[in-house]
Amino acid sequence: MSELRTIVRHAGTLLVGQMATMAFGVTDTIVAGRYSEGALAALSVGSAVYITVFVAINGMLQVLLPTWAELHGASKPLEVGRSVRQALYLAAFVTVAGVIALFFPGPLLYWTEVPEGLREEVRNYLRVLALALPPALLFRLYGTLNQSLGLPHLVTMLQAGSLLAKIPLTVWFVFGGLGVPSMGVAGCAWATVVVNYLFVGIAFWLLRTQSLYEPYQLWHKLEAPDWRAIWDMARLGLPAGLAIMVEVTSFTLMALFIARQGTLAAAGHQVASNLAAVLYMTPLSIAIATSARVSYWLGAGDPRKARHTIRTGFKLGLGMALTLSLAVWLGREAIAAIYSKQPDVIAVASGLLAWLAVYHLGDAAQALNVFMLRCYRVVVAPLVAYCVLLWGLGLGGGFVLAYRGLGPWAPMQSPAAFWMASSFALAVLAFTLPVILWRAVRAYRPA
Repeated sequence: MSELRTIVRHAGTLLVGQMATMAFGVTDTIVAGRYSEGALAALSVGSAVYITVFVAINGMLQVLLPTWAELHGASKPLEVGRSVRQALYLAAFVTVAGVIALFFPGPLLYWTEVPEGLREEVRNYLRVLALALPPALLFRLYGTLNQSLGLPHLVTMLQAGSLLAKIPLTVWFVFGGLGVPSMGVAGCAWATVVVNYLFVGIAFWLLRTQSLYEPYQLWHKLEAPDWRAIWDMARLGLPAGLAIMVEVTSFTLMALFIARQGTLAAAGHQVASNLAAVLYMTPLSIAIATSARVSYWLGAGDPRKARHTIRTGFKLGLGMALTLSLAVWLGREAIAAIYSKQPDVIAVASGLLAWLAVYHLGDAAQALNVFMLRCYRVVVAPLVAYCVLLWGLGLGGGFVLAYRGLGPWAPMQSPAAFWMASSFALAVLAFTLPVILWRAVRAYRPA
């Protein structure tokens, strides 16, 4: 089978699962928007905080994909199993940190000047979601293992099944009924808690019963912590997790800074940010599938095949990004109307979706580059680039345009300021990361 067909098959399976997971957010956004404008605004702020915590921790664990894929390519199944067990220790440490952060979001809400009227509802929402974090991270470990082995279909089946449970539970808990009181935006979080525990339980059952996992002996007695192995994971995972945190916070902090403009701006931004996350699933799926194949070939001792796979993944990923951006540009008003029935929200959101069409191109390019860099164990340089460009030029530039003004231009007092600056920052990043990747590929020497 050609590399293109392998990547398309793997990425397509991943995309179905990723879209099912992202539909959690779409479901919450649509249901909260139908409940009230205030609930949608609280969801915008609360989900921004949760995503920041979750994605940063998930990034530390996701960096294990190239390691496990290399061991798979080198035909070392027992080493894969041992590495998975050691990763459980790392996952436990970072999960505790994440739960604490979600239980105490006060300083962040105060620093970003989230309106006082929203803070209590956001706190309640995050405290419920803290209960969902441990099973969510365990399921992501399960997903990373399957992706590294080229077996994403079991993950996708569970993700699709979880959506079938999430939709009715969200509607039920938010609006109430059948003896359950109306919970508002907190109902979205409780639905996520129930679904996460249900499906991580099914994932454990599959690991225990499916014969395809037997060569890895995952259920071997848990060894004592191997601090050297854990440190090697953390050494790669921490910069990667921090880089993703910078990437995500440059995006999610937009919601917190925009919240001071009022519920209309926050609601319109929530529509655009939710769709941005949905669109990102396509280049993310392609990047994961491509990186799994690149690491497989590096583990098999064939760097030439790895380079060919990188080129194939980039052609596919950038072509899809251009297609999706054009679709958003042309259909922005119709898309906004799906999320809200309020004309003011539709007007604000459709304007932001025009910027999203530009934003997505840079977002797709940087995702592809970063995942390929991880295959070559390059994690610090992307972190530096993210800090300078995404935090400095993107988020900082958006804040200046929105609230301080720049030269002869007065403060815009509009969420569009953040989307403009972030789109420009991503464009610069899309030209910076390929240079780093090119150098890493040229410098690579098989062990």
